[in-house]
Amino acid sequence: MQLDDVGGAKELAIHRLQVAKEDLESAKRNLKDNDYRTANNRAYYSIYHAICACMALKFEAYKSHSQTLGAFNRDYVHSGAFPKEIGKRISKAQEVRHESDYNDFYIVSNDETKEQIKTAEELIKLAEIFIDKSTDEH
Repeated sequence: MQLDDVGGAKELAIHRLQVAKEDLESAKRNLKDNDYRTANNRAYYSIYHAICACMALKFEAYKSHSQTLGAFNRDYVHSGAFPKEIGKRISKAQEVRHESDYNDFYIVSNDETKEQIKTAEELIKLAEIFIDKSTDEH
């Protein structure tokens, strides 16, 4: 597989989207088990991998999650390729994941966890549309 052509880029994007879907399914299982901390972690990584799937079409990669999310907001949300509301929800998911993972006294609720999973589901759908549309143009 050549990663310097549209086919290679699409294959990489599809692979990353599949990883996002697997993380989403893990988040749902964790939610069902009332393991909210882990569910939020998996929901966030589902979001992150969906973002990386979109960026794969241009072979973009960044060293940190903050750089990746910032670039996505700048290049994909602010450009209108994705709705502005999803950018806000992605930032919230990053915040919840960080607090859940690193703050010993942060208690995340069932409703908040469901919201992060909903964001992941919606972003995956939007990413699928974006990837299909972007690769159909070539």
